[in-house]
This record gives sequence, C-alpha cells and structure tokens, in this order.
Amino acid sequence: MEYQVWAPSAGRVDVEVDGTAHPMTRGEGGWWRGEAPAGLDYGFRLDGGRALPDPRSARQPYGPDGLSRRVDHTAHRWSTSSDSWRGRPLAGSVLYELHVGTFTEEGTFAAAAQRLRHLVELGVDFVELLPVCPFPGRHGWGYDGVAPWAVHEPYGGPDGLKHFVDAAHGLGLGVVLDVVHNHLGPSGNHLPAYGPYFTERHQTPWGSAVNLDAPGSDEVRAYLRESALTWLRDYRIDGLRLDAVHALVDDRAVHFLEELSTAVDALAASEGRPLFLIGESDLNNPRHTSPRQAGGYGLTAQWSDDFHHALHAAATGESQGYYADFGRAPMAALARVLTRGWFHDGTWSSFRGRHHGRPFPQAYGHRLLGYAQTHDQVGNRAIGDRLTARQLALTAPLVLTAPFTPMLFMGEEWGASTPWQYFTDHTDPGLAQAVRQGRRREFAAYGWTAEEVPDPQDPATVRASTLDWSETRTGVHAELLQWYRELIRLRKSSPELTDPDLSRVRVDFDEEAGRLTVHRGRFRIAVNFGEKPADLPAGEVVLSWGEVSRNWLGPRSCVITSVTASR
Repeated sequence: MEYQVWAPSAGRVDVEVDGTAHPMTRGEGGWWRGEAPAGLDYGFRLDGGRALPDPRSARQPYGPDGLSRRVDHTAHRWSTSSDSWRGRPLAGSVLYELHVGTFTEEGTFAAAAQRLRHLVELGVDFVELLPVCPFPGRHGWGYDGVAPWAVHEPYGGPDGLKHFVDAAHGLGLGVVLDVVHNHLGPSGNHLPAYGPYFTERHQTPWGSAVNLDAPGSDEVRAYLRESALTWLRDYRIDGLRLDAVHALVDDRAVHFLEELSTAVDALAASEGRPLFLIGESDLNNPRHTSPRQAGGYGLTAQWSDDFHHALHAAATGESQGYYADFGRAPMAALARVLTRGWFHDGTWSSFRGRHHGRPFPQAYGHRLLGYAQTHDQVGNRAIGDRLTARQLALTAPLVLTAPFTPMLFMGEEWGASTPWQYFTDHTDPGLAQAVRQGRRREFAAYGWTAEEVPDPQDPATVRASTLDWSETRTGVHAELLQWYRELIRLRKSSPELTDPDLSRVRVDFDEEAGRLTVHRGRFRIAVNFGEKPADLPAGEVVLSWGEVSRNWLGPRSCVITSVTASR
C-alpha cells in the first residue's frame, strides 16, 4: 500500500505501520512516498523522531496526539433515502445551530440523530453542526480542533457523522458543518513539524497566521481546500460555515475564499446538488458574498452580527462593549438593519473608534443570516446566559419574518433555561490552568469575580450547558415552542416573508416607547418592547404573543396582522 505525506523540510521520512518503520522516498515539491504493508494504525517519523499523525488523517482513534487510521469512504453503505437526496438551496431556508456534545446527555451523533424529528416538526431546513474535528479530551466547543480531515472520536468518529447525515437527509433535513481554517488548537497541532503551514508574515488573535500567501502556501491552500471538499463529497454534507474568515489573511491576487468557492461550485456541478459556503466575518464587506465575476469571493451567505446586536439591545437594554452603537437607539438600529442589511455600512463605530463597513446590496437580503442567539453570542458571555423565554418571544417574530436567512441556536425554540458556557477538557495541566485563569481575567475587567465565572475545565460546566429536553413539555417552554412552530409555518406559507429585497421593507418605530412595526407585503409585524400599551396595526390578527385586545397591544407583546387575511 502506498503512503504519502508533504514534509518539504525533512531530511528523512519513515512511515510507521503497526509499530514497524518503512523508509519513504522524497519526490517533487517536498512530497514523500513509500510502500508498506496495509495495517491498522500508522504515522510518520520525521528525521528519526517519534511517529506523528498524518496531517490528512481521516480518523484519530486515540485522539489528536495518537496514530492515524485509514478510512475507506467508499465502503460506507448509505441508505436509499440518502442516495436519493438531491439537496436544497440555502435561500428560503431556516437553519438550526447545534453542538453535538451538549445537544443531548449522551453527546454523540447517534443521540443527536434521535432528536432530529423534533427539528422536522419545528420546521427548520438545515442543521448546522459546530466543529467536529478532533480536539483534546472529550468535551469542548470544537474551535480548538486539529486534524481538519478527521472527526472527533467521542462523538462517534467518521461513521457516526455519516450515519447522522444519513438520518438527517432521510428526514428531509440538510446538514451544514462549521469548519475552522483560520487557526488550529494549541494542543495536538503537529502541522508545523511537517512544513510551513503557518507564517510569521501575518499575526492573528491566535498567533501566527495560516500560510495562505508566503512560500509553501500552494500546498497549504490545497490542504485546506481539499479538507473542505471531503466534508461535502465523502460525508455528503450540504454546506460549510467558515469560521472568522476575516482572519484568513491572504495578499495573493486570488484570495483563498475565491479559490475555495470556485472548487465548491465545481463539486456541486459534479455531484448534481446545491452546495454552499457561509462565512463568518465582522468586516461588513459585501465582497464576501458578491459573485466572483463581479470581483467578489462568491460565498453564498455570511453571518450578520449587526442584526443580532440590534435585537439584543432592544430585548435586554444592554449597551456595553459592541452593543454601544445599537443600545443608544435600539428601535432605530433595528429599522436601519432591516432596511439596509447592516447598521455599520460606512458609519462611525464607537466600539472600534473608526468608520466601519460599506453598503450592502439591498436586493440580496438572503445572503445575510439573521439570528437572536448563536454559540458565540451566548457562550462568550461570562456565565453563558441566554435570552429569557419572554425576550425570545419578542425577538423570534423579527428573526423569522426578516428578509434574511434565519438561524436559531439549539434550545432557543423553547427558551431553554440551561446556559451555554465555555467548557474545555484539555489534557495538558499547564494549558488547562492557563485557559482557566485567562477566562477569569477576561471578565474581571467587567466586574465579575473568579468564583462567578464557571471553570471551563470543571465537568459541571459542560453538564450545566447540556439541554434539558423535559422543558419542551412544560409551561412557558411548551408555549414558546408552539410560537416558534407557528412563526416558521407562517414564513414558509407566505412569499412576502421570504422576499429578500430590503428595499421593499418598511419600518415604523417609536424610540421612546420602545415600539416597532415592520411592513412585509400584506403583513404587519408589531413588537412592543416597552412597558406601555401600543396601538394595534391595521388588519386581521394572524399570530400574537402576550396581551392583544381589539385595538391595542400590551407591554412586552407582539402581533402579526394581515390586511387581506381571511378566516
């Protein structure tokens, strides 16, 4: 069997298979190749060192530091329903962000698959999985992952992911996977031993940048591009969410994102099903989602934190940190985002101390994902606290009737009382202590004591962050779940509510009273964030939450009316 690895700086490379080393021969471009018996576990010894995992390993059965194991993707037996799956477009869909480790008590793909029918009944179209690449220990968010071609073994490994995708497709759900190309975790990352995967030319919040434009970057780009394609091709995933693409520093004429989107479009044509890329970026730059023919990068969509910040400020009254520009006049901020796409489109950002962004093309609202909560916006709070059920009841109609592509965060639909906190399971004691201290130091600046900030390494932190599914059947949680189902059902049955053209959205608001009405075709979505009654918009009541009488809307209530609705 042939083994190969890119190690341009090595003077000697051996492949170790089941404990026996076999010499390899250096070829063109720093690629080494060698023949060895087919075995179970293997790794590469560089210049006589210990065996390291394969950078392109598809399976790490012993974790990020252990030996690799081959995976024959063609051997998996897909179900008939999955074989007939032809995908679905992102536009017009509703996404649901899910962390495998805390979605269920078991924290596995198999257990998550057992809950997929709940999502079908909710009405979502895509499940978006947080990163599933291997990371140290059992528990973690996944953003400290390494081995970007492999699947975290405690979740169920490669076969577990395939069975999950199979189950989702069988129920008519697409699957999106969050991938991290901008950095690798601090533990278990062996890529620097192999070659120039990182460069000192650029620095990011995680240290040296991934090498996208320095010497050796051709192979690094191919490494990341091909890892992305294997998720879409070999695991039959429908789309990728690209983490923090603003940290992909690339000075080459063809940006890596443009190269990746070109490759994904070619694979979609070959596979005969839609495939897409969603970027996370805080640059407010429409270039990310503009067509390549127009000088853009060709991503299908990107997250919109401006919409989140405006919603959060309106629902909570918070105005610290990056909420400052939104919290001064949250109704006006919401109106601006709903009609322009971004709040900062070249305007002054007090948080950044400079002007920020550029205008978004109004005809393409579906290229922005809109949400009231995400793993970032919940988990990066000191204690991982979510919006309350009452607050979500007011933000949900704005998310689910907006001209954007809506996304929910797991448990949001019933107002889960469980927090979602920052948790890790680092096996290196020094790193574990550094993470613990760093987390507490970060929030000490905001007045939190060390005792108040959950210890990321404490197993109690991940247990506290695990969803309690019994809540879906009780009290306000069950009522909120029904509210979400009705809102999604209305969205899907009403073309006006999926119309992405921002120029056709009109918003009236009263800043002092905290009231806002969004006009979407024949629908009027009125939300009263204030403490005093408001006038009911004209038309017949279609859906409502809270106190609604014949002609007035109660405090902290909302209503959707239709000027042409009939009973």
